[in-house]
Amino acid sequence: MRRRQFVALAGGALVAWPLHLHAQQPGKIWRIGFVAHRYEKFYDPLFSGLRELGYVEGHNLIVERRYAEGHAERFKEIAQELVRLNVDAIIVVTTPAAMAARNETKTIPIIHPAAIDPVGTGLIASLAHPGGNVTGLAVLNAETSAKRVELLQEVLPGLSKGVVLWNSANPANSLAFRETENAGLKLGVKLVSQEVRSPGDFEGAFAAISELHPNVLVVVQDALTLEYRKEIIDFTLRNKLPSMFVGKEWVEEGGLMSYGDRLPERYRRAADLVDKVLRGTRPADIPVEQPTTFELAINLKTAKAIGLNLSPAFLTRADLVIE
Repeated sequence: MRRRQFVALAGGALVAWPLHLHAQQPGKIWRIGFVAHRYEKFYDPLFSGLRELGYVEGHNLIVERRYAEGHAERFKEIAQELVRLNVDAIIVVTTPAAMAARNETKTIPIIHPAAIDPVGTGLIASLAHPGGNVTGLAVLNAETSAKRVELLQEVLPGLSKGVVLWNSANPANSLAFRETENAGLKLGVKLVSQEVRSPGDFEGAFAAISELHPNVLVVVQDALTLEYRKEIIDFTLRNKLPSMFVGKEWVEEGGLMSYGDRLPERYRRAADLVDKVLRGTRPADIPVEQPTTFELAINLKTAKAIGLNLSPAFLTRADLVIE
């Protein structure tokens, strides 16, 4: 049951422009690249948003979709291919893909709807003035990490140790891990790092986590961990391990709790940024937006399955409860 609705991103209020004011240049066929690990349904608002703005696949828009299937080393080859195709813009959904694209072109606009620590990774100069050819929407995984640990400690008062599962091959995740670890230290919770770098690492990671017998599992969200969320969720359920995630997509599929902004809204907003660059605005002049509201999601069925009792008072604070 949904408790209340949120506007996910700053600047999310949109002007209802008539279609004829968008996708200008009659007869122009736009070609954009889209780079991800695999297809996810929360990408769909990006493409429906483009249709609303007058960019229609099969009519005036060609989308070159490329998926790395969890293998980040493929992003360089994909970026090179898209540059050879001379696409009008490249949309990337993970930082390694953004860095690969930026290494191949300094002129084609790059839009990153889910940029984790874009300043720290060097993708942009600053949120207000990105510079270069990259813009998009920032993810506040690191900034909200303390809240996630606090929520876990609230439902598990004796919480003392846990594991943080994260993709260390993605340089954007380093800050999120450090902030999660520091949040644990401040609350008296020792959080141990468990790294993965590729799809083949998950089986070994699960075995290592099992040997540690942690009280909780905290997952740093990025494209790789999202891609393998079913395996991660199944692991937590088999081991009756309380878990904390970033997006409600995890909770909808059986994860215990999540705290973060809403992915569909950020991908819809990305359509507006694509429209801006296609109409001539330089990415350097488009500020990188940040989410302003966040939601707490809880899977009550999972809580019962792992033997965790959640108080009615705690449940009333949730924005989404799956029963």
